[in-house]
Amino acid sequence: MIKLSRLAALLVASAIVSAPALAADKGSAAGTVATVNGQAISQNTYNAFVAEQKAQGAPDSPELQNAVKEELVRRELLTQEAKKKGLDKKPEIQGQMELAKQAVLIRAYLSDYVRANPVSEDKLKKDYEAIKASLGTTEYKVRHILVASEDEAKGIIAKLEKGDKFADLAKQSKDPGSKDNGGELGWSAPNAYVKPFSEAMTKLKKGEYTKTPVKTDFGYHVIQLDDTRPLTPPPYEQVKPQLQQRASQQQVEALVKKLREGAKVN
Repeated sequence: MIKLSRLAALLVASAIVSAPALAADKGSAAGTVATVNGQAISQNTYNAFVAEQKAQGAPDSPELQNAVKEELVRRELLTQEAKKKGLDKKPEIQGQMELAKQAVLIRAYLSDYVRANPVSEDKLKKDYEAIKASLGTTEYKVRHILVASEDEAKGIIAKLEKGDKFADLAKQSKDPGSKDNGGELGWSAPNAYVKPFSEAMTKLKKGEYTKTPVKTDFGYHVIQLDDTRPLTPPPYEQVKPQLQQRASQQQVEALVKKLREGAKVN
């Protein structure tokens, strides 16, 4: 519906999901759960691993606890072997380890930031109304044929004028998602498409196709309008989680921008 920066989306996706409480039946965070060739596996590491598994839907159980402990032992054995070969001293490996450490700290910071700055209900409802207004009142069911050149598109239009079927000509489309389905794109609001495409689409009447090629960044399109219907947006409560994530992404974008502007970078 609304395209956001890939960075903010990735950051928020990991930050706004709260991890479940750490396993309480293993005692305090301090301590050791196992020792492998003299090297201790800490309770903190165990708790973090259990929390990850529970966040992915695994039920807390003795089986899970045993499986986590065994996996940590296996990892420690492999880590020890890697260190024996000096892999932890290689610059490229050290760089990857530093990136992994940064990712954990960033996730923790953003999780704390999002919790401390909740998006208000009023803000979410205003966003909902703005998005509804941008969608318009009509959905369009269209099909298209995408080709690389204007001459190819003109050739397709000429064949349509002679009576060739749109669905048959769509087989030569460069759009793999629709070429084998007669060029069908399904039902969508105009803002689902790039501007030149949506502008041409909304000018068509039912059954009509564009008489001149429509140029976009993807190539040249021949568009046919199959049908229209009133657009009924989903109710607010149904899309509220998506609105919350979108608002959180915008918060993170603003935060990163502010930090970048105030930073001294040589």
